[in-house]
Amino acid sequence: MKAELTDLEKGYMSYTRRSLTFYDWWVLGISNRWIWKCPTEEIVKLYQEHISDNHLEVGVGTGYFLEKVLPVGKPRVALLDINRDCLEVAGARISEYRPEIYQENVLEPFPLPGAGYDSIAINYLLHCLPGNLEIKAGKVMDHLAPYLHDQGTLFGSTILGANIKRPLAASLLMKLYNKKGVFSNSQDSLGAVMGALSTRFKAFNVEVHGCVVLFWGKGIRDSYRQKLKGA
Repeated sequence: MKAELTDLEKGYMSYTRRSLTFYDWWVLGISNRWIWKCPTEEIVKLYQEHISDNHLEVGVGTGYFLEKVLPVGKPRVALLDINRDCLEVAGARISEYRPEIYQENVLEPFPLPGAGYDSIAINYLLHCLPGNLEIKAGKVMDHLAPYLHDQGTLFGSTILGANIKRPLAASLLMKLYNKKGVFSNSQDSLGAVMGALSTRFKAFNVEVHGCVVLFWGKGIRDSYRQKLKGA
């Protein structure tokens, strides 16, 4: 008898090698612009502003954004995802940079070798994770913070499901995705994103485009760093 998928598995196992062949066309080409009302170009700008030559990508998708914006030369780039298919697709896409590959569950503590990073991206990750947004965002940030340099930047985006105006198409698609478990964002709000960032970073910013919030946090708070060390 086949075991029932967990909420976490429902979120990431829909991204198969087959579905990833359509990802750029459907998500980045159509859904972002016409359904979520956040053109992919806005996310590209976020990457251009905050990516460094010592970067960790968490929730790697197809590697589209890294291919677009990785700095010239020989940047250090690492890919971290629970989904092996995503890691292989994204890794192949930026193979010229020889990325470090880590298959880990970001909701649990994990070890990473080597020095920390100057930038970490969690793009389109949080709305795929189960649970309350402030709690799951907090867990993700708590598990990544030990690998982010004190003046480094964590940035990303997520699709919100609560306290926002949604076009009919967005409401219908979001309802379908939540029913299937692809998304777990029906209660995800802007305030939860701001709460997770403000308690951990000296400076942060959020910018809403349609159903999507783009965000960044820079400079880990001393009190937060001490709390992590004592954990």
